Order: sequence, then structure tokens, then C-alpha cells
Amino acid sequence: MASDIKKKLPQMNIVIAGHVDHGKSTIIGRLLADSGSLPEGKLEQVKQNCAKTSRPFEYAFLLDALKSEQAQGITIDSARVFFKTKARTYIIIDAPGHIEFLKNMVSGAARAESAFLVIDAHEGIQENSRRHGYMLSMLGIKQICVLVNKMDLVEYSKTIFRRIVRKYSRFLKSIDLHDVEFIPVSGIEGCNIASLSVHMPWWDGKTVLEQLDVFKKEMEPVNLPFRMSVQDVYKFTKFGDNRRIITGTVETGMLRVGDEVVFYPSGKRSRVKTIETFPEKEEPTLRAVASQASGFTLEEQIYVNRGELAAKEPEAKPRVSSRLKVNLFWLGKKPLSTKKSYFFKLGTSRIPMQVEEVTRVINASTLNAVTSSDTVKQHEVAECILKLQKPISFDQVEDSPPTSRFVIVDNYEIRGGGIIRGSLEKEVASMRQNLLGRNYNWQISPITPEKRAERYNQRSTVILLIGKEEATRKDIGRLLEEVLFYEGKLVYFLGIGRLLSGINADIKEKIGKHKEHI
Repeated sequence: MASDIKKKLPQMNIVIAGHVDHGKSTIIGRLLADSGSLPEGKLEQVKQNCAKTSRPFEYAFLLDALKSEQAQGITIDSARVFFKTKARTYIIIDAPGHIEFLKNMVSGAARAESAFLVIDAHEGIQENSRRHGYMLSMLGIKQICVLVNKMDLVEYSKTIFRRIVRKYSRFLKSIDLHDVEFIPVSGIEGCNIASLSVHMPWWDGKTVLEQLDVFKKEMEPVNLPFRMSVQDVYKFTKFGDNRRIITGTVETGMLRVGDEVVFYPSGKRSRVKTIETFPEKEEPTLRAVASQASGFTLEEQIYVNRGELAAKEPEAKPRVSSRLKVNLFWLGKKPLSTKKSYFFKLGTSRIPMQVEEVTRVINASTLNAVTSSDTVKQHEVAECILKLQKPISFDQVEDSPPTSRFVIVDNYEIRGGGIIRGSLEKEVASMRQNLLGRNYNWQISPITPEKRAERYNQRSTVILLIGKEEATRKDIGRLLEEVLFYEGKLVYFLGIGRLLSGINADIKEKIGKHKEHI
């Protein structure tokens, strides 16, 4: 019965964070107990274990899945709690509050759609409370409810609660977190957790249980604009099969036969002729949806590269840029440096990149912030500007998370990852205009590069010779031309003089028109 309910109800991931000992685990434990969400006999079992060890019972013990957590007295990993209401199911991620384990919160919060942030009413707003707020902002989590806990220690004071609300609200607005909710609670006493408390008659707002169902669910991937990162293009030549199948995994949205599809960053477009499946079905497949590995053919044959992002007209277009504003988490033992090259991997694209600027660095263990640096050390979170060797297509994290997440590769190993928060707009607009303009005016030949390769038994290739000595370059070029010619290849040596005096003769004297003269 429980499994049937889980299938029918939507699911939401929520992270709960806060300063050490402010009561996160107690609140979750109380929520599970008071809402009747614990397995039968679980509460009594934990109480009996506490009695055997002569320890006072705490609701936080309900969450301690690891024995070492109770021994150390702190939550040492991101514990995931499965919970449900009448509206939906939840995965509550109990992110560690102890500074030594705070880096684990990054991996936990990155998968969350909303957050509870716990503040101790007695201790007030701590420096870590501000840092936690900033961390949630960096991760793109906008739905936040602050739980002012341990109200029993301040005699359920309305004045103290309002003071914390005013002070912390000002801080959250300064880091672009608006419309944040606040709830006064006591995890120990169960006040305002699953039901309103008689100790706080002045509070007529929501309980924690009610707030859960108020959080807005992110759109399901299938309801987002269509996105598919091109993995490969397969061509069949046997038995008269001339299909060219573009393959990949549908990240978001839906594609149907007849849809107009556009590939970015090239801007090439065509309509979907067929949607292919393996093994082939008796009835034709008419659509491909999010999370499916799929393939499709086009009415007009166009050349598409691996790594391009397929989108659908007239849906929202992806962004295109070679300069990205990102938030990243670094895992490599050697620091991420502005003086070194790496590979940027998003979907099936893999592009050389460099860090152009490190805007801000936060140590994930201490949450101390540094505003000026040229490196990002292990377990640090950073706001950076990345410069890619060529343009890439993507979405911002708030628009489409699957096509905004990336990893950074160094020496064939993943060293870090993060989310794209934006791009440098002037470059994006200019680049997109040039790309779309070029492809609009480009006359596409019906003779594809593949057909030419089959006819001439070779693929088209440009070999560029560079170096200080012009005479040496020309000698090597002529010699290479001769060798390839006698091997049966179609080859032509084009010197820079022939280029400038030939097809470019009409622009020879114009200033700024000799970018091709390397």
C-alpha cells in the first residue's frame, strides 16, 4: 500500500541546515513522531535503547542511522529521511551543522528544491547562520523557511522572535533571498511542529508540517522545454538503409514527429522525420520524453556535431556563450588555478577551459569567505567566471537544472563540479546573432560530407602549418602536398600569398580584414 502511495504522490527534496546544536535533528525527529510517520515500534525501541545505556531520550536519536553519530554527539553525514504527507512524499536531507563536516552540506543541498534553516532563539543569530544563508543562495535555493527553535528557553517570547525575524530578514534580502517564511518552534516540546502550540497563542501562522506542503514543487523534467545533448550520429549503409540517426538522452521535455528541432550553438535546424527505438517496434514511435535514451531522423539532412544541444521551436531557447558565471565546488588535491587549463564537461560536450576570474571563495569547512583569490583549494566553494575555448549551449540552473550542471576534468579525472548561474550577456547576444545569421545565409549542399568521403575515399581535412620561418613552412607544405598526391589523395597547397591575392583580393587594402593572415 505504501509503495502505491509513493508512486502516485509527487516527491520533493528538502535540506535542513543550521548552526551546530541549534536543534535540526530534534525538529525532524519530532516531526516524524508527531505526524505518525515512524515505523511501528520504532519510537519505543529508541527509548528502550536509551534506558539501557542510562541516557536521556532525545528525538534527534531517531535520525542517527550511524552508530558513530550518537557516540560523537553530532550528525556526521547528510542523513536522508523519507517522509510523506497527504499532498506528497519528501526526502529531508539533514545537512551537518558542525563546521568540520559542513562541506557535506554542499552535496546535500545541491539536490534540494527548498530548505529549512534552524536558528536557536536563545543563542540568536550566529555567524554560521549568515554563512548558511549565503551557501543556500549560492546553490540557487530560493524557497527557504527559517525555524526559530528552542522558543521554550526564551519563555516563548514574541518580542525575541520578532527581533530575530527583523534582523535575519535584512541579511537575507542583502543576498537576494526574498519572501522567506519564519516559524517559531520548540523541537523538544513539539510546539508548532505538527500542530499549533498553546504556549504561543500569539502565533496563528503555519506549522512546520503545513509549511512542507506550501513549498512549490519544481516542474517535472517532462514539462520543461525539450533538451537533448547529442551523443552521436549513426549512419547505416547496408540493405538500402540510408537513415542518419541522431542519438542521445532526453534531459527534459518531449519530442514528437513533425517538431522543428534546432541545434545549438550551430543554429542548424530541421524537422523530425521519425523517432527511432531499439529494438524496433512494430508500431512507429511518435514521441520521446525526458529520461529516455532515444534517437531521431530529420527531414533535411544536416551535419550535427557531438555535444550540440537540441532544442525545439517555439520553446525557450538555451543560452550560448564561451564565458560563464558559475558556482563550483572543488574536490581536487591541487588547487583550481587561473594559470592552468582544464576540460569543461556538460552533457556530451567536452571543451578546454580556463578560470578567467575567481570572484569569491568560501571554505566549506569553516565558511570563511575570501573575495580576492586566483586559486580555489580542495573543499572550497567559489563563484567564478570560466572562459571556454569555444561556445557552449546551456540553461541557467533556475530554468533547467539538468542542463546547467557541469564537471571540471583534469588528467581524465573529475576534480570539481557546479552549476551555471549566468553568462556575460553582451557576448551571448553578439555570438548568437552571428551564428544564426551565418546559418540563415549558408547555402546547404545536398551532397553531404559523408557522401563526398565515400566518393573520394577520404575525409575533408585542413592542415595548418605555423612557425617563425615562412620559407620552411612553404617547403614543408609543398613536400606534404606532393607526398599525399602520389598516395592517391586529392590535395592542394594554398599559400597565404595565393589566399590574399586570390579569393581575398578585394579586401586586401581594408584595415582590420586580415585576421586570416596568421
